[in-house]
Amino acid sequence: MTIKSTPLLLITADPSHPLAHLALRYAQAVLEQAEISANTETTKPAINVFFYADAAYTANRLRWQSADQTNLTQEWQVLAEHYQLPLDICVSTALSRGVSDDDNSARHQLQGDNIAKGFHLVGLSELAMMMQSDCRLIQF
Repeated sequence: MTIKSTPLLLITADPSHPLAHLALRYAQAVLEQAEISANTETTKPAINVFFYADAAYTANRLRWQSADQTNLTQEWQVLAEHYQLPLDICVSTALSRGVSDDDNSARHQLQGDNIAKGFHLVGLSELAMMMQSDCRLIQF
């Protein structure tokens, strides 16, 4: 039995940057391949995703996208729903870019939340735990 390392996508690129779109395509390819070669013996996720720095803008449900452009937020939501993929975002980088959930809005006296469905604000400890496991870190 061969144990493969789980890719960890550390996405730091703004959603308008080509690397942000490449990260989505990479995740789609890995998840589709894992689905094709599904092995019931493994409980490891096919991929881990962590949004950091300007990639936190991806989780803003109020971010408008013109019709001729890919809506990266919606594409990640579809992927996450289909594959039960957690979309973790560094809470401090999200808050500093105006992206918040209910809990953090209340904690920091902000007026409402704007985090897109399927995205979750987490601490950097989540990233550290993902990196402790056997992973292959790929930054976009």
